[in-house]
Amino acid sequence: MKTIRNIYIHQRFFVYLGIISALFLVSYWIPLLYSLAWIFVTIISVLFFSDIYILFANNKGLNASRILTEKFSNSDENPVSITVKNNYKFNIEAKIIDELPKQFQKRNFEHIVNLTPVENYNFEYEVTPVERGEYHFGNLNIFVSSPLKIVARRYKFQENEMVAVYPSYIQMKEYEFLAMSNRLTEFGLKKIRRIGHTLEFEQIKNYIAGDDVRTINWKATAKRSQLMVNQYQDEKSQPIYSIIDLGRVMKMPFEELKLLDYAINSTLAFSNIALRKNDKAGLITFAKKVDTIVAASNKKTHLNIINEALYNVTTKFTDADFGYLYAVIKRKITQRSLLILYTNFEHISSLKRQLPFLKAISKHHLLVVVFFENTELDKLIKDNAEDIQTIYHKTIAEKFAYEKRLIVKELERNGIYGILTKPKNLTVNVINKYLEFKAKGFI
Repeated sequence: MKTIRNIYIHQRFFVYLGIISALFLVSYWIPLLYSLAWIFVTIISVLFFSDIYILFANNKGLNASRILTEKFSNSDENPVSITVKNNYKFNIEAKIIDELPKQFQKRNFEHIVNLTPVENYNFEYEVTPVERGEYHFGNLNIFVSSPLKIVARRYKFQENEMVAVYPSYIQMKEYEFLAMSNRLTEFGLKKIRRIGHTLEFEQIKNYIAGDDVRTINWKATAKRSQLMVNQYQDEKSQPIYSIIDLGRVMKMPFEELKLLDYAINSTLAFSNIALRKNDKAGLITFAKKVDTIVAASNKKTHLNIINEALYNVTTKFTDADFGYLYAVIKRKITQRSLLILYTNFEHISSLKRQLPFLKAISKHHLLVVVFFENTELDKLIKDNAEDIQTIYHKTIAEKFAYEKRLIVKELERNGIYGILTKPKNLTVNVINKYLEFKAKGFI
């Protein structure tokens, strides 16, 4: 029974059946073709059973494997490698069908290759997940045909393999490499000049030629009767928290990726840069209640803790409670910190409901509110209006875009920093703001 289940009819067999049927049909008018048709039936029958025999005579006629990375990076292209080896002593045609996880909704994956005897063949394809979680691959099916191409034998390999999709660690590594090589401008990151002394006092020492004369300590100079200067060191280990709104406003999708996932990818890349700058990175997620709190730290293993926490984050179907967030921040974060709040406001009225809580948070911390442009409206705004309906749609779209700009002005008027960004530019804009604050000595 196992052998029968693995026998599949090749498409060429149906071509032969069509020819035989045509011969039988035409033999009604030309009787000589009737005998010829039966000869063809005999030949095809012999070839059919011969093909089965040569394909199943070798129990291990084919070896194959699917090579997956330990985890996938969300919203990035992830490679999947397949290796096939022909152990038959004749040429074969191999049709490779990989059963992809249901999240990709692809049911037409097929790769056909012709292999010579004892040939190894490798190929790679890429998948782009847009959700975090567990992705289960099904069977790696390979249908092998001999040169006769009457039937095909199915081989199955590597059933039910699972890969976890994590926040975009590929994007994180790209920004990390560019930061280390001082090539951040390639991704649109600004080179910001350091302003003033954003430094911590370390000690008083004797003046040496080349020291900055602005750091001379005149009182110490008078006591010692020789020039003394203040020595400073860069400020380090500033607490920086990424705060992610898990409310329903973050379920809005852009280019197949939800706003929440854009925020998560940005948080991971930004936290890595902050840790590279010797600051402390932390994480808070909230909706009606605070779901996750990862205290700010600059330990080497801390990025893995943040990554694992982000992996399990999901949106809720409720509005976020900013009042509860304020209470938790006041109780848990006692040191002045930089807070990057990822949320979304579509109307000025929705901001004004939360503004008292944001103002209360900004009194004790450096607060940056990050929200998103509705890029789906760009096409409507740019299109020429040719009828009444288009004019109406264009006017509404421009009104929404204008309200977004009003939200930025309202935040600035209340002493709160705001970042209005397109989803795809989120990480660049957040890191730019962080570097700007570092240069100006705000943190």
